[in-house]
Amino acid sequence: MSLFALIKEDFATPLKNDPAIKSKFELFFNYPGLIAIVHYRIAHFLYQKNFRLLARIIMGWSQFLSNIDIHPAAQIGRRIFIDHGIGVVIGETAIIGDDVTIYQGVSLGGVSLEQTKRHPTLESGVVIGAGAKILGDITIGKNAKIGANSVVIKDVPAESTAVGIPARIIPPKIPPKHTRLESQYIDSQNDKIEHKIRTNLPDVSGNVFLYLLQRIEIMEQKKNLLNPSYTNCKEALEALEKLQLDLDKKYEDYIKALKMSHDEF
Repeated sequence: MSLFALIKEDFATPLKNDPAIKSKFELFFNYPGLIAIVHYRIAHFLYQKNFRLLARIIMGWSQFLSNIDIHPAAQIGRRIFIDHGIGVVIGETAIIGDDVTIYQGVSLGGVSLEQTKRHPTLESGVVIGAGAKILGDITIGKNAKIGANSVVIKDVPAESTAVGIPARIIPPKIPPKHTRLESQYIDSQNDKIEHKIRTNLPDVSGNVFLYLLQRIEIMEQKKNLLNPSYTNCKEALEALEKLQLDLDKKYEDYIKALKMSHDEF
């Protein structure tokens, strides 16, 4: 594929992937990731032709414009989308497949100073959340997802999700196989549950608001009883304390009932 065709495809990628874009003119002013990728395409072409110093100068200028640091030797596939982009770092020996999405603050870094493959490989369809750090010569499998601010130091299988520090793997959910009759029964049960949820949805906001009003009323009465002009208010205060405890207990029971009903579904 020619350099011009690659760059043309890069310009089309934000239009396809970002619902926030309203005009093609925004590509030139609001998408630092696109600026960095276009510069990278040119610099990578020159780097392969052995104009390495010129390639590095281009990417240095690109870093100044976009705050995105991409080494011209990195291998980046088609239709990569760097969204927001500020603070993204892509190291020298990194390999990125097609249709990869990278958010701001992501680092594809190395953990060694040796002149070998020391940066990650991202296979096609990978999504890297904001602030994630992927370190070392590891592979992120096809269509895998990396959670925001995760630190990944081990391979991530295809179709999986990795989150946390250090990142742990959440395997893909594979639905069990059912016969046609079993599937029909499961669908009918799911429909009943969905109907039950829709028709029995509690007015949580209304109930909590009512609780707060009652709580405020009790507090105001207690405040009035503390006025020095009142005498023999001990019994009244004790009664209000008991009323408040009963109200709090009912509220706690209500919240527990909500959690139990949620778990049932």
